[in-house]
Amino acid sequence: MIVKHASFIIGSWVLTAGSVLTYAVWILRRGRALAQHATREEMPWT
Repeated sequence: MIVKHASFIIGSWVLTAGSVLTYAVWILRRGRALAQHATREEMPWT
């Protein structure tokens, strides 16, 4: 019974991991793009 549903379970994990990874890459790229336009006053962490 577990083998019968293995493809669905593995596919769900792959889809979820891929979605999270894609979102993380998008957030990092967006943050870097916004940081280029920010002034020093807007970046108190630096």
